[in-house]
Amino acid sequence: MGELLSQQAPVEADVVIGVPDSGLPAAIGYAMGSGIPYQEGLIKNRYIQRTFIQPDQTQRELGVRMKLSPLEDVLRGKRVVVVEDSIVRGTTTKRIVQMIRDAGAKEVHLRISSPPYQWPCFYGIDTAARKDLIASQLDVEGIRAYNGADSLAYITMENLVEAVGHPKDNFCRACFDGEYPIDIPREIKDAKLVFESGDPGPESEGNMPLDENGLIETPQQTEAREVVAV
Repeated sequence: MGELLSQQAPVEADVVIGVPDSGLPAAIGYAMGSGIPYQEGLIKNRYIQRTFIQPDQTQRELGVRMKLSPLEDVLRGKRVVVVEDSIVRGTTTKRIVQMIRDAGAKEVHLRISSPPYQWPCFYGIDTAARKDLIASQLDVEGIRAYNGADSLAYITMENLVEAVGHPKDNFCRACFDGEYPIDIPREIKDAKLVFESGDPGPESEGNMPLDENGLIETPQQTEAREVVAV
């Protein structure tokens, strides 16, 4: 993934770092594909859990500060490529960019080894309601501006599929394209939204329309309905 991402979204830089631990393999691949040296620029505190699943913004921001420590000797005065596996709410990434700048980096270029995460998971991953997923609310430039990076690029779905070496239909891609492989009954959807946001009402659903059976509409269903309405 990292090698293909380096070909898809090259940038002039001095060092490639990964966000531990999930961003490290793609960071190594990006360094190999680009020829830019790889170094460990962030050290992880092993006693802090994933920050994107924390229930409120204050806890998530505190968690980032406690979880990661930048290495100034690696980052100071450098143009840094930061490789991460995904951006969910955007909280963690925003803090990481600022942390790297505070450590003296001259430029910060974000490279994400997954497509934009736009749809919630109903199969066991603790992600938020769609309205809280930053890629469902902003385009790539908007996310870059929010995070404060000098540039931002996500791997394309085509390159992601090429990297794993199997047909895309072999995998669930719902968080990227909204195509849920199994229909999600309304009661399950509502139960998750109550758990994740504490609000089962329409606001917590973001812009996730339902079909006539109370199931989440796919983007294709929504487009077809809008075409018919016109």
